[in-house]
Amino acid sequence: MSEPTTITARAIRERLAAALGHAVSVSGPGKAAARADDEMLVMVTREEFAAAVTAIRDTGARHVMLVGFDLRRPASTSGSSAARAAEARSAAAAGGAGASAAAAGGAGAEAKSAAEAASAARPGAGLAIEEVLAVPNGPIVRLRVEIPPDDRTYPSLTPLVPAAQWDERECHDLHGIVPAGHPDLRPLVIHEPDPPAAPYKSFVAHGSGVYQLPVGPIHAGVIEPGHFRFSAVGESVLYLDARLFYTHRGLERFVEGRTFAEALPIVERACGVCTVTHATVYSRAVEQLTDTEIPPRARAARVLLAEMERLYNHVGDLGNMCAGVGFNFGTSRLGWQKERLLRLNEALTGHRYLMGVVAPGGLRLDLEKRGLVGLGAAVAEIEHEVRSIVRLLVRSDSFMSRLHGTGILTRAEALRLGALGVAARASGLPDDLRRDRPADGYADIEVPQIGSATGDVAARFHVRAQEAAVSAALIKELAGSLPAGPAMVVPPGGPRSGSVALAGAEGPRGASWLWLMAGADGRIERLHLRSASYANWPVLASVVPGNLVPDFPLINKSFELCYACTDR
Repeated sequence: MSEPTTITARAIRERLAAALGHAVSVSGPGKAAARADDEMLVMVTREEFAAAVTAIRDTGARHVMLVGFDLRRPASTSGSSAARAAEARSAAAAGGAGASAAAAGGAGAEAKSAAEAASAARPGAGLAIEEVLAVPNGPIVRLRVEIPPDDRTYPSLTPLVPAAQWDERECHDLHGIVPAGHPDLRPLVIHEPDPPAAPYKSFVAHGSGVYQLPVGPIHAGVIEPGHFRFSAVGESVLYLDARLFYTHRGLERFVEGRTFAEALPIVERACGVCTVTHATVYSRAVEQLTDTEIPPRARAARVLLAEMERLYNHVGDLGNMCAGVGFNFGTSRLGWQKERLLRLNEALTGHRYLMGVVAPGGLRLDLEKRGLVGLGAAVAEIEHEVRSIVRLLVRSDSFMSRLHGTGILTRAEALRLGALGVAARASGLPDDLRRDRPADGYADIEVPQIGSATGDVAARFHVRAQEAAVSAALIKELAGSLPAGPAMVVPPGGPRSGSVALAGAEGPRGASWLWLMAGADGRIERLHLRSASYANWPVLASVVPGNLVPDFPLINKSFELCYACTDR
């Protein structure tokens, strides 16, 4: 089989020049990037934005994120909660579609004055957005568009890139930037905007015999809040409208003005079960900004920790899928194996969910020698038990009949909506950052490709079980072969204010990405985290229609998405 053709930054420049009718200037990444072709920043106008995105998408590029940020705010004001609140209210007042002039008055006008005063240090500047695209076998392309303060609009990307639909709605909520032509500009993140917008209305189906079944946001169980409104006829679902962000905490605003060290535990705790993933993407971004190369021991240890996180999540998720059909045998047996893995995590790092270990420069704490002793053998035993349980489940016709043909995600739909992780690989998309863009110790090992083509719950079950076996094998290999030496280096001085780093990591639910802009004095100007769960929630909602209402818990658990890191 021939090697895939590499697409260079030069080829991207030529493609953009042909599409836009003029040469484009490109900025590259810092020295910490593996190759000069790894990443490129291209400035385009609002009028050129759609053409530039189309030109890059024609290479097969996938949407990574769309992020909005403020070019007006000097870094010295970033840490001020009063200034941040004023600017947020000002953005809502200026960008709320359909808001009347009266609604923008009062506190909104006062906030606007405060924001304008803050922007005086950078005259003429306004807001900006970046659409980030990952070119297969090529660079990450960041297309930046500056948005003038007196006209906060740009042509919506959602008609071209459906995977950007939530990104644009969030950018509108938080920055007041209006994606003109967006098909669904209802509030996403801010449920009660100030000043008030039009009342939120769920999208529902209509017709003879159609009824609405609202579920949540409070659920029967210790789970996070989300509202799911089913339009159904009998038990058949016609449409599902999902509303999340009930636990939006404003984490991205909260870290602005903080040092890199102060922000780490906040980003790491965006959710409780992806802590290694989020700490890793944050640390890699800081390391890019500061041109830091971590020691060999830390490179390998990060892989071990990432696979421990993937393994306990996958094992627990397999058990949760059993709970989705009321098969208590699988739920209890696999739940016990997950508990055993959490105890190994605690012995290895002092924390059951692996918090407080990964940090910029390597590892904040080295792995416990006592935890490493026997780790490979213990994981091998657990993996053997999991394989035996999965074999029994697969032989149960009553169990598998609920999985086969349920919640089908086609390859075309997965590609259109930007599915990630297990959901994508079970639908025929081979995307995996561990192979596609290896970082840390993944550059030194080979991760087998796991996948399926049927796209149903059964496919997601099998892919997850096979990936658990791969993670166990990697842990067994690494536990006894970690390089000696230090696990941490101190990152050098702060980067230039305004410089940006982008980093990704393949977590249990797929690729999470983090965009980080440096401010003055080694502090954070802007941070944006787009987790795999954030990307996959719209995908989940799209596969439920055509199934039965009682199938929703099973379909939901086959994706097993987080609420917290989506809401942030």
